Amino acid sequence: MNAAPELQLIGAAIIVGILQLLWATAAARMHPEQDLKWAAGPRDEHRVLTGVSGRLDRAYRNFQETFPFFVAATFAAYLVAKTGELTLWGGLLYVGARILYVPLYAAGITGLRTLVWFVSMIGVGMIVAAIFLA
Repeated sequence: MNAAPELQLIGAAIIVGILQLLWATAAARMHPEQDLKWAAGPRDEHRVLTGVSGRLDRAYRNFQETFPFFVAATFAAYLVAKTGELTLWGGLLYVGARILYVPLYAAGITGLRTLVWFVSMIGVGMIVAAIFLA
């Protein structure tokens, strides 16, 4: 039995999130403020990341903020049998934009990065809209 394309897009978004976590973690470990010794310890003191390490960390945190909305909307549309072109394209927009978002954020490209974030949220909005249409 094949999974619905929208559910496969959740799987793709999970992969994006895991890769983003690994990239952000690797970058943080190279930062003098969060070396392996600090990471292996109790982390009682917060250490601020700067530069690319900080941007990758913030990009990952942004993913954590948007991903639950994407999953909830996609599951809701699937459960009420409202999947179709709108939910498929919405999911593709979300996942595609999240893939583009990370390197843009890491490079410090602000205007385009914000536009790409907005596109990802339009994708989530499309999925939510499908729940209420027809």
